[in-house]
Amino acid sequence: MLFTIAAVAVMGATLFGSTYTQTQIAGQSLDINKMDVDVIEKIHQMGGLQLVMPEAFAETDCGALEDSGRKVVEFNLTGESVTLPIMGGKTYNAMTFSGQVPGPTLRVTQGDVVKMTLSIPADEVTGHGNDMHASQISAGAFESVNPGETSQYCYIAEAAGVFKYHCSGVKLIGMDQHVLSGMYGIAIVDPIDGYKKLMVEKTKVVDNKVKLDRKFYNADALEFQLQYNQLYLTPEGNYDAGAMFQHHNTATVVNGMQFGYVPNMLHNILVKGDANKNIFVAQPWNGLEHKQYQSQLLFVENDQHVRIFVENHGNEPVFFHIVGEILDRVTQGNRVQSAATETWLLGGSQNMIVDLVFDEPGAYAAVNHDYAAIYTGAATVFVAGDPFGLNPRLVDAGVIPAPVASYAYALGNPSDAVPPMGKNSIAHPAVNIHGLYTDEVASEMKDAGMIPLWEVIPTLPPVP
Repeated sequence: MLFTIAAVAVMGATLFGSTYTQTQIAGQSLDINKMDVDVIEKIHQMGGLQLVMPEAFAETDCGALEDSGRKVVEFNLTGESVTLPIMGGKTYNAMTFSGQVPGPTLRVTQGDVVKMTLSIPADEVTGHGNDMHASQISAGAFESVNPGETSQYCYIAEAAGVFKYHCSGVKLIGMDQHVLSGMYGIAIVDPIDGYKKLMVEKTKVVDNKVKLDRKFYNADALEFQLQYNQLYLTPEGNYDAGAMFQHHNTATVVNGMQFGYVPNMLHNILVKGDANKNIFVAQPWNGLEHKQYQSQLLFVENDQHVRIFVENHGNEPVFFHIVGEILDRVTQGNRVQSAATETWLLGGSQNMIVDLVFDEPGAYAAVNHDYAAIYTGAATVFVAGDPFGLNPRLVDAGVIPAPVASYAYALGNPSDAVPPMGKNSIAHPAVNIHGLYTDEVASEMKDAGMIPLWEVIPTLPPVP
């Protein structure tokens, strides 16, 4: 009697006293008539030949990974439903990871072990799961966790890049509702050897001839994160599956908010001298009463290497474009896809890393160049240098001691747009509390030293 093993065959240490380490071996034929009876009995006791070789797959056992010599990064999340504001003074019924939209950003280095723990409060209305796209493990690990329970899994972050994580629903049921109600975030996996320096092509005139002039920037960069999605809501602020299936979105959001990165009343005062004179076409989060939801601008220096981690969590494509600038480099996964391009397309659940340098002082809008998306919330304003000539006035008022290269030194950059520090990160001069956070999360950030501008601004001296 002959039988063939046309796959990876592992009989185990009890049979051979060793374990195969190859990822695959050639098929082989065994003549059962020539086999020892004890061997046949051992195979029987083992339940037959095991056609799986553990070494050929990703190790996921937390105990084994914690003893593997790799760095272990713990990532603890809670799944909870809360009420959060939307544009127009209304609210919606959000689902969140740890009381914020998007959820906290995980940042690790390629090769680290991620130990993800998801806890669901006992009073939560439904179960939640967590699917981390940075992992390469069985989807069974993403199983939903019931209210009052906790689940955990581990994986090795083997691939560098930006990766979505999101709620997998309750055994996949309602996954769309959970994700499109706010249960999403990103994991940034830095390359083990760090990021590459940036080359920007320019031109110069030499002996009355225009020639190519390549400029190289250090790999260190000032970093931002921008996560795109849509909201599909009923007038009562509940999730509207019918609207989702028809792609009729209520709002386009960046890091959970419509128009979250546009000027506010303070910028109106600084630039126009009047809190009620808007300097942007839409300023829905103007007043200090909005606290952590008040819109904030993104500030950078001129001639500075800027790195933006971009993720599209939604159903609609993102045509990422910065008005007045060129994307000097676009990277997806760990491969450069383009240099010096105007716009880059991201499909649903797709990401990229944009590197660029803002050459001239000015205000630059980063948009989803779908006009419907622009007018429903996907406009983010970067301010480079001192385009409004505010340095002398800020110095005279005692707000800053000396002229600064960006307004971030006076006001900080918004916390939800600033990722955790990682490889080749330049620290932001200051970080203010901004984002779709519950009051409890905002209070924790204040205790951690981030700036609550809604409290600080009234104490500043008047600017002439």
